Amino acid sequence: MKQGSANKIKLGIFVSLGLLLFTAGIYLIGERRQLFSSTFRVKGIYKDVGGLQVGNNVRFSGINIGTVENIEIISDTSVRVDMVLEEDTRKFIKSDSKAIIGSDGLMGNKVVNIVPGTSAKPPINDNDLIQTAVPVSMDEILYQLKITTENSSAITGNLFAITQAIRSGKGTMGKLFMDTVFAENLDQAILNIRLGTKGFEQNMDAAKKSFLLRGALKKRKDKSEDKPKEGK
Repeated sequence: MKQGSANKIKLGIFVSLGLLLFTAGIYLIGERRQLFSSTFRVKGIYKDVGGLQVGNNVRFSGINIGTVENIEIISDTSVRVDMVLEEDTRKFIKSDSKAIIGSDGLMGNKVVNIVPGTSAKPPINDNDLIQTAVPVSMDEILYQLKITTENSSAITGNLFAITQAIRSGKGTMGKLFMDTVFAENLDQAILNIRLGTKGFEQNMDAAKKSFLLRGALKKRKDKSEDKPKEGK
């Protein structure tokens, strides 16, 4: 008799736990699908959904406000995404807001991020078509990264070749940095130019002090001063 009562108690506990888990599961699923809250729906048209699936989250300012209810191909170039959103958030989603498909982390699930619109615009209506933007494809990012890496490798190789040529003394830059004779000749040429310029300046000063040249310069100056007077 006691054993039968113990079995009934165990069965009752097992059934109670099962009902509790079932109720919790129903609540979690209903909460995820917004079955127990007031909701509204919006639609977005995309050329490529990038792996978005039914049940993925819809976020506004980083907060989950809904889920993707349905995804349907309507033509060979467009896909319609139906979203169920919480009614309390509708006043923040304006008529010019955009729904952009993104990733939850680098390799995470896809999500729909709603970008806020202009505050002066009216809120979006139920079953309205929300504006969309082309999502960034991970394949495109990897392709661009590959091109950047290849270009960087080419630039590095060119710099290495230039450095090797300079170290081996090839070209003007190589001679300038590595050839001591060329560098000494270049220094001497610069020095000669400076000395020649200085000598030219000294000759000009001496010429100005010359009696004949000074007289010619004076006559030229007098003529230039007389021209305005004749014009008057």
